Amino acid sequence: MTTAFIFPGQGSQAVGMGKTLADAFPVARAVFDEVDAALSQKLSALMWEGPAEELTLTANAQPALMAVSLAVVRVLEAEAGHDLKRDAAFVAGHSLGEYSALAAAGTFGIGDAARLLRIRGDAMQKAVPAGQGAMAALLGADLDLARAIAADAAEGEVCEAANDNGGGQVVLSGAKAAIDRAIALAGERGVRRAMLLPVSAPFHCSLMQPAAEAMRAALADVAMQAPVVPVMANVGAAPLSDVAAIRDSLVAQVTGTVRWRECVEAMAAAGVDRFVELGSGKVLAGLVKRIAPTATPLSVGTAEDVSAYKP
Repeated sequence: MTTAFIFPGQGSQAVGMGKTLADAFPVARAVFDEVDAALSQKLSALMWEGPAEELTLTANAQPALMAVSLAVVRVLEAEAGHDLKRDAAFVAGHSLGEYSALAAAGTFGIGDAARLLRIRGDAMQKAVPAGQGAMAALLGADLDLARAIAADAAEGEVCEAANDNGGGQVVLSGAKAAIDRAIALAGERGVRRAMLLPVSAPFHCSLMQPAAEAMRAALADVAMQAPVVPVMANVGAAPLSDVAAIRDSLVAQVTGTVRWRECVEAMAAAGVDRFVELGSGKVLAGLVKRIAPTATPLSVGTAEDVSAYKP
């Protein structure tokens, strides 16, 4: 089997995530301690005890999800003889998960990844005043239809495709009034369901340009190495190994469409027939089932999952 390791994005967070790993494996506990130290915050206590409302805040959820993913990576290395360079053809992550993928592949350290994601989360939250932006999921729409709806709903405001998740699920992002118009249009144009998402900002659209500039500055200050395996980048849906190209891609990702469907399709076309999701939840494994139905999706996020995992 040819394997890709994939890393979840925002929305996969849950109170308690990572706790069984930390309790069972010292190498996992060390990851959470490193993230706590990097952020000067007991993020691990928030992850394990809540409240959920505080964990869900973008600036907390992003480094927290990365921490769980990297804890899984370290446990698999210690317990299952996992070697990313040997065992993976690609790594990829959904939105913030791309930082997890790059940290797993050695592009930057866990502490730097946590600090970058805290900056990213804060900058995304501050880019648009609360209530002025929104996101909506269109279920039963392909990317072309979603983009046509967004263009017609914009009426001079921002309304753009934020995520092409596959399986007929596309997320739009932009100004609140434009997203409301898009939801109404979607119903008229045969989209099975269109619904507002409970998010705090309109991610992955041009309204996030201030956050993109913040990330350009932050990434310029971080030491980066070439990943040990190529990362399938969100915005280009193509593999990257060059550090300068990765840095540019991470900046572009803040305002650009997450082309997850195309990323999975490209990895499958390159021979990947097993996608192993490392971290909290099983969202990406579910998307893989719809995008690449002949591939085998797995999720590894708990101590029990680690025990069952076969490299």
